Amino acid sequence: MFCWIATAALLVVALPADVDGVPVGLLAGYGVFLLAAAADGARRGLHATLHLGEPFRRLALPLALVLLAVPAGGSLAYGSARDEAKEQALLDRLAAADTLVKSADGLAFDKAEPIYRRALGEYQDLGTAHGGSRAGKLVPERLDTYYAQIAVPYGKKAYCEAVAPLTYLRGLPRTVDKDLLGTRPAKTDDPLAHSLYECGVAALGVEAGAPSASDSLNALYDTFPESEHTAKVGPAVRSAIETRTTALSGDAPCSATSQLRALRSSLALLTDPAVGNVAKEASAAVQKGVFACGTWQFKGKDFDDAVTTMTQYAKDYPTSARADHARSIAIAAEIADEAPGAGKKLPPSKPAGGSRMVMVISNDGPGSVEVLYTGPVSGRATLKACATCTKYPAPIFLGSKKIKACKGPSSKYPKTTLLLPAGTYHFLQKRAATGTSSLGDTKSSKQKIEPGYSYTNCLYVTSLF
Repeated sequence: MFCWIATAALLVVALPADVDGVPVGLLAGYGVFLLAAAADGARRGLHATLHLGEPFRRLALPLALVLLAVPAGGSLAYGSARDEAKEQALLDRLAAADTLVKSADGLAFDKAEPIYRRALGEYQDLGTAHGGSRAGKLVPERLDTYYAQIAVPYGKKAYCEAVAPLTYLRGLPRTVDKDLLGTRPAKTDDPLAHSLYECGVAALGVEAGAPSASDSLNALYDTFPESEHTAKVGPAVRSAIETRTTALSGDAPCSATSQLRALRSSLALLTDPAVGNVAKEASAAVQKGVFACGTWQFKGKDFDDAVTTMTQYAKDYPTSARADHARSIAIAAEIADEAPGAGKKLPPSKPAGGSRMVMVISNDGPGSVEVLYTGPVSGRATLKACATCTKYPAPIFLGSKKIKACKGPSSKYPKTTLLLPAGTYHFLQKRAATGTSSLGDTKSSKQKIEPGYSYTNCLYVTSLF
């Protein structure tokens, strides 16, 4: 009776079989109890007087064997059930890792990477420490799915987006069992090189953004210097320059120039020596673009920007054959901002030939004066302030009298002499502020210069006060 009770208790504890099995102490206690029961039975049998017939004696041995076989068979069955429980637990871990991988699908890679690493840790343990289990044998198939999911952006041709996940996959052998990964990391080399190339080339000429062209193309050269994609960088850069140079003759030359500047900046940061000569082409294209942009601004009546662009061109490229023309355009644009007629057409690229007429300009007023002119030729001149000159009364105070400016000794007035080919000119005088006036004075005028004449021009200031 006690043996049945002990056996029933053991079954309640042991079933159903799990990974940890029955506690060792409980099994040892049960075994000791059975041995004690067997010893007690043997003692009783030795002292008992049996009145059994021969047939019952013959059944004793088979019955004893059956009694021994039952616990032995039960142990084997329990061991098998426990092994199955272990296999199922490993399969559950595999399924949990699969769920992690699926949960990262569609997330930005910086958010998904920690999830992928946790799942990979499970795969690695199952594939190495439990490689002979049913779950362990499924790990290679799961790794194929793992690599394929992480590399999805490359399949979608989202090359910039693909760089980070492909770099991660390629670097896994540094932290994960190489035998488990097999050839999978090496298969990411070409997709990564291709992604770096496409991402870098797409960023050429882009003024702002991440990653920059130099970041991607330098990573390509440093990581895969012998790749076919690295060899294509030089031609791709040259093509990008040519495309934007062609666009300078279109309707957005300033935008194309900005892109060329950004492209030139990227090339200055590249480590690939193959793009050294291409960088010179980019600089030449930028110079051409700045002039095209200033011209386009002038023609579009955007005179303020044209002044800035062409003044900077002349400053940055003083030895350029177009430097003088850029200065002329800047002067004409500055005049046109006050006198729109000066901006009807570009100043000529070369000064007009033939004879020139003299124009003497005198300053009969306080403050220095800068004189700008544009026509067949363009230029600027500065007259010093007249130390003894004062302002004249405004015409409304003079009645029929005329202002008699520049009537004193010639030496009294600062002068400048212009030599002008015949033609129509627009003038702009910009008088500086003086101690008696915090504001300067700007005045525009138009004058026709005819052959065979000389001209004088007296600049003075009137005041209501």
